[in-house]
Amino acid sequence: MSESDMNDFMPISKCRVCGHKFYEEPLLRYENMPKAAQFLPDAESLGSDKGVDLEICQCSGCGLVQLNNDPVPYYKEVIRASAFSEEMKDFRRKQFCNFVEKYSLKRKKVIEIGCGCGEFLSLMQQFGVEAYGLEYSEESVMQCVKNSLKVSKGFIQSSTDRLNFAPFDAFFILNFLEHLPDPNSVLRGISCNLTDGAIGLIEVPNFDMILRNKLFSEFICDHLFYFTRETLNTTLRLNGFEIIDCKEEWYDYIISAVVTPVRNYKSEAQKLNNLSSKRYPGKISNGIKKRAKLDLSNFYEYQAKLKNEIDEYIHRFKDKKVAVWGAGHQALAIISLMKIADKVEYVVDSATFKQGKYTPATHVPIVSPDKLDSDPVDAVIVMAAGYSDEVAKIIRQKYDRNISVSILRNFRLEIV
Repeated sequence: MSESDMNDFMPISKCRVCGHKFYEEPLLRYENMPKAAQFLPDAESLGSDKGVDLEICQCSGCGLVQLNNDPVPYYKEVIRASAFSEEMKDFRRKQFCNFVEKYSLKRKKVIEIGCGCGEFLSLMQQFGVEAYGLEYSEESVMQCVKNSLKVSKGFIQSSTDRLNFAPFDAFFILNFLEHLPDPNSVLRGISCNLTDGAIGLIEVPNFDMILRNKLFSEFICDHLFYFTRETLNTTLRLNGFEIIDCKEEWYDYIISAVVTPVRNYKSEAQKLNNLSSKRYPGKISNGIKKRAKLDLSNFYEYQAKLKNEIDEYIHRFKDKKVAVWGAGHQALAIISLMKIADKVEYVVDSATFKQGKYTPATHVPIVSPDKLDSDPVDAVIVMAAGYSDEVAKIIRQKYDRNISVSILRNFRLEIV
C-alpha cells in the first residue's frame, strides 16, 4: 500500500464543517463496533467481517460532535427500513400534508434529496405537489421509475451542480445529512437549485435527546455527525440557510427544521475559505465562537448499568431462548457493547433485505418475524428505538402471549 493510500485511512483531526481542530482527546472510544449498519454480512462474507473501533470527537470551534473515521462506502445511497412501519407512514402523511398546506406548495415543484426507493416521495406526491427525487443508487432509481416516480440518479457534489427540472420551490432531506462527509457542498448545492423564497424540511437524529437520555448506543459508523439544535443551526447558517421553525419529532429522536435559503449572506460566505485540505474542501474556519468541550464520561457508567440489567434479564431464561427484535443501528451497537451475542438465539427484523444476514462484528443471524412461530423463544428484547412500542404490540397480537417482552428504554429495560 502506498503512502497516499495509507493516508486515506488515517482518522481526520479537523471539523468537516468549520475546519477547526478536534479537541485532543475523543469524547468516547468504543471497541469492536459494527463497521456499517447496512449491507450486512451474509454467510459467505462472515469470515472476513471484523469490528471497528469508534472515536467520537468534538470540534473545538463550532462544537459539532462527529466521528473521525471515513464514511461508509455507500454513504451516497439512502436505505430505509422505516418503510415497514405503518406508524411512520401515518406520521409522514400528516407531516407532509401540514408542510404543503402551511407553505402553499400545491402544484409547486418539490424535490427529495436522497429519496431511496421513493418510500416518502410517494407519500409527498399525494398532497398535490409536483414531486421529484434525487437518488444515487441505480437499483433504487429503477424501483422509483417502476413505481411512476420522477426520480433522477445523482448526488450533489458542489454548488455548481445543476439538477434536472430545477429550480425547485421546496426540498426535503430526511435523516441523510448526518451521513455525508462534506455537508457544506451538499447544502450549498441544494441552495443553488432553489427558487427565491423556497422552503426546505431538513431532519437529522437528535443529539440533544441522546445527551438528555444518555443513549450511549446511538453511535454508528454510518452517522458521521451528531447534531444538536445549536450545531445544526450553525451548520445551516454557515451554508446560507435560515431556520424558520425547529422542533423535536418522532418521540424526540428527530430534529425537524424548516429552512429557507438566504441569498445575500456575504458576511457568512466570507467565512467560507479554501483550506489546504484536499479531502474536505470549502471549510468554514473563521468567525466561529468556540464551544466548551462536552463531558460524556458518564455514558460509560450507564453502559455498565444496562449491561448488568440485560445480563440479569437473560439469566432469568437460563437454558431457554432469548431473541432481540431490531437490526437497526441501536440494536447492532447494543449487541456489541453488551457482549451478548452468545446469549441471543437470533435477531428479528421486518426488513426483508436484512433477513438471512448476520449482525456485523457479533454475527448473530437475522431472521423474519415468522421465526417466532417456527422456532419460538421464551423472551424478546425489543431494541427498535422509536418503533419499539409498535413492535411490542405486534408481538402481543401475533405471537405466543407467554413470551416475555421487554423494551430497551434509554439505558434501562422495561418489561411490558
